Amino acid sequence: GSKCGTTVPRAVIARNASNRKRVAIDGNEAAAHSIYQVSDAAMLFPITPSSGMGEHCDNWANKGLKNVFGQTVTISEMQSEAGAAGALHGTLTGGLLGATFSSSQGLMLMIPNMHKIAGELLPGVIHVSSRSISRMTTCLYCDYGDVFQTRAAGFAYLSAHSVQEAHDMALIAHLSAIESSVPFVHFFDGFRTSHEMASIELISPEDIKSIFPFEKALEHKNRGTNPTHPNSIGVAYGDDVWMQACQSHKPYYDAVPEKVQAAMDKVAKVSGRQYHLFDYVGAKDAENVIVVMGASASTAEETVNYLNQHGEKVGVMKVHLWHPFSLKHFAAALPQTVKKICVLDKVKEDSAYGDPLFEDVAAAVNDMDRGIKVIGGEFGIGGKQFTPTMAKAVFDNMKADKPMNHFTVGIVDDVSHTNLPLGPKIHCGSKNNKECLLYGLGSDGTVGACQEAVKLIVDNTKLNAQAYFGFDAHKSGGLTITHMRFGPDPITSEYNVENADYIGCHTTNYVNKYDMVKNLKEGGTFVL
Repeated sequence: GSKCGTTVPRAVIARNASNRKRVAIDGNEAAAHSIYQVSDAAMLFPITPSSGMGEHCDNWANKGLKNVFGQTVTISEMQSEAGAAGALHGTLTGGLLGATFSSSQGLMLMIPNMHKIAGELLPGVIHVSSRSISRMTTCLYCDYGDVFQTRAAGFAYLSAHSVQEAHDMALIAHLSAIESSVPFVHFFDGFRTSHEMASIELISPEDIKSIFPFEKALEHKNRGTNPTHPNSIGVAYGDDVWMQACQSHKPYYDAVPEKVQAAMDKVAKVSGRQYHLFDYVGAKDAENVIVVMGASASTAEETVNYLNQHGEKVGVMKVHLWHPFSLKHFAAALPQTVKKICVLDKVKEDSAYGDPLFEDVAAAVNDMDRGIKVIGGEFGIGGKQFTPTMAKAVFDNMKADKPMNHFTVGIVDDVSHTNLPLGPKIHCGSKNNKECLLYGLGSDGTVGACQEAVKLIVDNTKLNAQAYFGFDAHKSGGLTITHMRFGPDPITSEYNVENADYIGCHTTNYVNKYDMVKNLKEGGTFVL
């Protein structure tokens, strides 16, 4: 049973940076480290690309690893994602703290139970390595079609933008759910974040214990179904009270933004990493601002810093808490000088006039009454690249007297002619960091060797490192391309390497099939 009532010191002590554990892991494992520490039980049914979170939790439970409650997490693999969501609902109804993991069609199977979990104000968390929804065909790569499909279920939504944030936001989601009694979806980019290896700092179990709301968790436990204090759930309401019952939830949702910020502040005290519901980066007197969430927010930030160094006055609003959308916090973070906002949505909703994040921002700006023009665009769908060159094209579009609205960027749209023109490539990454491209044959060892190289760099030097792996459909025997960066500066490039210092070709006949030096910088090294 849960030991959520355990007494712990309430003092929050910031740890020295030298005491923080630095590791090279991918986004799924980064999230799993936080999830395991604060869950009584976790239900899973594997689905690409979120399977890794459940697999890590299952592995640690099998080894007997104890969490902050001094217990091993109960892991249950169900017969489908619908079963996992049902088991999560049952776990929460019983007064325990639970989590599950999913993406794409799997998340769709959870929707009926999501409505029940939210309607009963149960503090569960669903962690999503976001992936496109199967339509005319299936795509395993990222967009937010799965997350956006569930937005009417009553969950709160927290977006992580990097491997480090997948670790931090997973913890913030659980803390916020317990404090608010509102369930959360914590999501990050499938493959781009879930399978990207990066150097991050782990929050220790001791630090998590120092900020964990044990008293609120005990309140939840005491609400659980129990024959000694019976109560009635799942009854049918009539039209005389149903609307009032729905409205009675509003105070809980109104309180969510402040409770999430409080959780972010607690995590900052033990990690040194301060987050806000909306993190604005850029010129204080910016006139044009992009609003975006997910891994591409880091790319937009990198581009904004580059453009401002070259005389522009632009900014990016990085969204962490998407729902409930807080007008108060959004307005406070937005510079007073802003005249145009461009909202980027990583989804294609065929029948909608505006995409989900665009609709929220447009409604919020309307209530702000500051005369700001809001336009929207679609990008990155199905794992399509979003680079600094594309981010600059978005800003260039905003400069026009009549900027294109409801555009696409990153493709050549020769059907509807909605795409923005791209200018010359710009390179915004750190000049002190090194970038490498390695072309391999599936199962030849290239990917595994690069994973080990990243771990060696992080474990034995003070350098930061990142590696992202691209596979074709053949996997074993097919093309693999590893995109690797390392160096002394923070790595914010969440896109494929375009300006490599080093390119290695590990399969000789590739030189006859691919333009091997297309992405090699002037003076770079190519090894056959």
